Amino acid sequence: MAVRRDPLDELVVPDGTEAKEVALETDGDVLVGARSTIEFGVRGRNVIAGESVEFGGEIEAGADCRLDMWCDVAENVLVGEDAYIGERVHIGGRLKVAGDLDIGDDVDIEEGFEANGWIVIRNPMPTIVFLFVYLKHLLLIGEEDTAQRLISEMVDDEEGDPDAEPLVIPRNATVGDDAWRVSTPATIGDGCRLHGNVRAETIDVGDDSNVFGSLRARGDVTVGDGTRIHGDLTTRNGDVVVGEDARILGDVSCDDLELGPGAEVDGSIRANGEITMGTTERDRE
Repeated sequence: MAVRRDPLDELVVPDGTEAKEVALETDGDVLVGARSTIEFGVRGRNVIAGESVEFGGEIEAGADCRLDMWCDVAENVLVGEDAYIGERVHIGGRLKVAGDLDIGDDVDIEEGFEANGWIVIRNPMPTIVFLFVYLKHLLLIGEEDTAQRLISEMVDDEEGDPDAEPLVIPRNATVGDDAWRVSTPATIGDGCRLHGNVRAETIDVGDDSNVFGSLRARGDVTVGDGTRIHGDLTTRNGDVVVGEDARILGDVSCDDLELGPGAEVDGSIRANGEITMGTTERDRE
C-alpha cells in the first residue's frame, strides 16, 4: 500500500470492488474513518474502523478486525485471525474469532462470542487512534518511508498482496444504496460496480466500471474508458472528461467538457466553456 498522505483524506474504491445487495466486497483491506455510516455490511481482508462507525450489516474479515470504541454493527462479526474490539462497541449478532480476541469494557454482543485463541479483556482500541495521529504526523514531516512501514505492519499479511490498494472511507462519510457522500476527493477504480449517487469534492472513475447513480462534485470529474454512469453528471465549478466509449445515461453540466472517441451522453449537455470531441483513427482517415 503506497502512502503519500493521511489515508483518510480521500474516498478510495479499489479495482474490482462490488456493492452487492447486503455487503460492500473487496479483495483488499477496508479502512473506515471515525463517525462514518456504512448502511450495509463489508467483506475484506483486514477491516479497521475508527470510533463511532455504524455498519448496517455483517462484517467479514479474512484476517484481522479492529473496531474502535462506540462502533455499532447491526449483524455478525466474523474474523479469520485476530480481533480488537474497543469499549462500548455494540454487535447485533454473534462475534466469531479464529484467533485471539482483545475486548474492551462494556462491549455488548447480543448473541455471544467465541474465540479459538487467547481472550484478553482490556481497552485496546486507543492504539488505532494513535496509529492515524502518528501516521499523519509522519507524513507532515516528510517521513514517508516510516509511514509506509507503519501502515504495512497494520494491514499487510503474508498471504495477501502487500501492494493491493485498500478500500478507504473517510471520516464522517455516508455509504449506502442511495448515496455515497463524502467531503473529500473520490477515486473509483477499474471494473467496479457501485449502487448509489456519488457526492464528493472531485470524482475520478476508472475504466470499465458501472455506477448506478449520478455523479456530483464541486470540482473536476473524470470518467474512464468504457465506463457507464447510470445517471446525471454535474460539477459546480469544474471540468468533465469522459473517456473513450464511455456512456453517461443522463445529463451533463460543467464548465469545459471533453468527450473521448465513441463517448455518448444520452441527456442534455450544459457546458459554460468549451466542448471538445475526440476522434478515432477511422474518423481521421
